[in-house]
Amino acid sequence: MKGENSAAIRISATTLGDLLMKGWDKGGGKEALVFPGERKSYDDVVAGVINRARGLKALGIGRGDHVGILLPSSIEFVEALFANAMCGAVSVLMNARYKAPEMAYVAQNADLRAIVTNDLVTEHVDFGARLVEAFPDLPTAADPAALTLAGTPLLTQIIMLGGRSAPGFVDQARFDAAVQSVSESDIHDTRLTVRVRDTAMILYTSGTSANPKGCLLSHEAVTREANNLARYRWGFQPDERAWSPLPLFHIAAMLCMLGAMDVGGTFIGQPHFDAGESLRQIEAEQVTMMFLPFVTFHQAMIAHPDWDKTDMSSVRLQNSCFAFMPDRVGQAYRDKAPNMLQVGTMGMTEATGIVTTGGPAMDPEMGFRKLGYPLAGIEMKIVDPDTGAERGVDERGEILIRGYNLFDGYYRDAEKTAEAIDVDGWYHSADIGSIDADGHMMFHGRFKDMLKVGGENVAAAEVEAVLASHPAVRLAQVIGLPDDRLAEIPAAYIERDGYVAVEPDELIAYTKSRLASFKVPRHIRFIDEWPMSASKIQKFKLRAALMAELGLSD
Repeated sequence: MKGENSAAIRISATTLGDLLMKGWDKGGGKEALVFPGERKSYDDVVAGVINRARGLKALGIGRGDHVGILLPSSIEFVEALFANAMCGAVSVLMNARYKAPEMAYVAQNADLRAIVTNDLVTEHVDFGARLVEAFPDLPTAADPAALTLAGTPLLTQIIMLGGRSAPGFVDQARFDAAVQSVSESDIHDTRLTVRVRDTAMILYTSGTSANPKGCLLSHEAVTREANNLARYRWGFQPDERAWSPLPLFHIAAMLCMLGAMDVGGTFIGQPHFDAGESLRQIEAEQVTMMFLPFVTFHQAMIAHPDWDKTDMSSVRLQNSCFAFMPDRVGQAYRDKAPNMLQVGTMGMTEATGIVTTGGPAMDPEMGFRKLGYPLAGIEMKIVDPDTGAERGVDERGEILIRGYNLFDGYYRDAEKTAEAIDVDGWYHSADIGSIDADGHMMFHGRFKDMLKVGGENVAAAEVEAVLASHPAVRLAQVIGLPDDRLAEIPAAYIERDGYVAVEPDELIAYTKSRLASFKVPRHIRFIDEWPMSASKIQKFKLRAALMAELGLSD
């Protein structure tokens, strides 16, 4: 199954730097970015990007270097992304919720040359403290611009922007001084050397292996996807005011932001999701497009005291996934905003975010029940996972994808890349789907041992590895349980070593100190004898037993 004829639809492939410059040409003095307490025009964003790129280049960052972005969603994040692109560097997007061990792993695995962060300290973040925990020898570094850190030999600098200085970090004053040695024309000269097939960014996604894998996404994949979605499927206009409270280190929100800027429109976001702030933004900012595919956020907004009084009449289209959600969530939008077109979506990081989605031409009710059809230039088919034979209408099988949007492999993991992409260029998602007679997609679950917690991918193996590192744990098995708020939550069965006493609360605290909070098991049960097949633990039996105990049902 193919999307629309991409020869008839002139989808633009460019570089991130050029996308920004084209957006500036359309937008000029108009608002480009809006976040709580800050807003900038295209003129000001471009000036900020060029300034940051000058500083990076002066500090030795160049084409092909891997630069981590450890920032909350903000104007600063967007400027850091485009500044890296202007220098020809590869942006490695680091989850702002990472704990120190996760930061250290990504820095080492991604071969980071530098990390860009800030000195923000809130109830949510203190990046400086976490980085010092991740790299204990950082405070004793002789020269912040020439670090030599144990375990990460390529990481030579961590740039902390803002007014605070800390040992081991390149601070704002040093960065500003470096800016003066590189001209604006130098940056544009470098920008013009970047090619569309160069790697633009690396996004880490949890797989069935214990550690997350870095997906290599090209400039072409990212910019073509944004252009395809914004202009041709969702019909963005220059006066579009697209809103998403999702973090920009996820490809989903990234596409919404890039799509808005591709047409010279405005992107509105948040550093951290807040239901009340979301409702305020939708009304006050006259949002025209909402990008909110996860049930957790919808439920929080619907339950908020301001839901009933919030005016959503400016919103023409919302990208969501009501097909995955309780009927009451979709009904709340039918009742509140009957003229708001709902479009479903199916995608994954390996396919640059979105593979199928709806659009204005679809039957409006389909947006509540289906996940749309492939974008132009993308092929999709459903096959028997054992034989490879293509499935028929409404028959379930593995989702396979091929097109310009596919990632270029997992960084430093040729074996996993070869397992994921076959010799004919098809990406094997290990997800279960079906296609109806009208070509609409439906998702039915995962072959992979993967959880989806409030929109975040969580690999059971990663959580199991952390639990198993506790001295009292002999073996850990993590399963997913249904949850009204988060869609799915982790739970764990533990076989104790027998020599060390341990309680569930202790294991939960142990895991919480090493992993982001969404990965932490909510329930822990101890077990002495595992349900087994001939050679494997039968997780479905563990899940059924715990669901029965807790009175849960799918």
